[in-house]
Amino acid sequence: MTKKPIIIGVAGGSGSGKTTVAKEIAKSFPTQSIAVVEQDAYYKAQDYKSMEERIKTNYDHPLAFDHELLIDHLHKLLRFEPIEKPVYDYTVHTRSDKIIPITPKDVIILEGILILDDERLRELMDIKLYVDTDSDLRIIRRLVRDTRDRGRTMDSVIEQYLTVVRPMHNQFVEPTKRYADIIIPEGGQNAVAIDLMVTKIRSILEGIKEESLESRLR
Repeated sequence: MTKKPIIIGVAGGSGSGKTTVAKEIAKSFPTQSIAVVEQDAYYKAQDYKSMEERIKTNYDHPLAFDHELLIDHLHKLLRFEPIEKPVYDYTVHTRSDKIIPITPKDVIILEGILILDDERLRELMDIKLYVDTDSDLRIIRRLVRDTRDRGRTMDSVIEQYLTVVRPMHNQFVEPTKRYADIIIPEGGQNAVAIDLMVTKIRSILEGIKEESLESRLR
């Protein structure tokens, strides 16, 4: 068996705690063994649009993402090839000129609201997680994040949540729960679920190492 990285998908609604889950899992492994790839980094570039058009972007719709580039990058990581992960600038609603180099790792955590919506992405995942958190907690977390980190006003965040985020969650995000292998309630606060995932990933990695050693001894 040819050694290849394992991909762990961590999905869930905006503000569900999926980023925290991904970080908590990553903390349990050496930095040289794990990489985190955020779906948010792969929003489509909008340089060709006016600012007036850009601010109308529906970031919670599947069509907002450049899944072709994301899938290409995942295939490269699976072949142990490095990638240049894009950086999205929410203040100007398009990609930044910056990139983040990602080197191949044994474990790749793919995190995002709609990673389970695309069948091509699902087929690349070894384990699919869905972080399930109550809507009142999700809106509070999104409110804090967008006002603190993305320069948004409270009124604009609330309006976007009611008119875009909530209906998109109900239409596109929530239904992808059926594709998950494991559903984690309450996100990063669920220490038991995170410990179980860490144990499972370690078991997979040990199995890969044993098979690799056996193949060298033959």
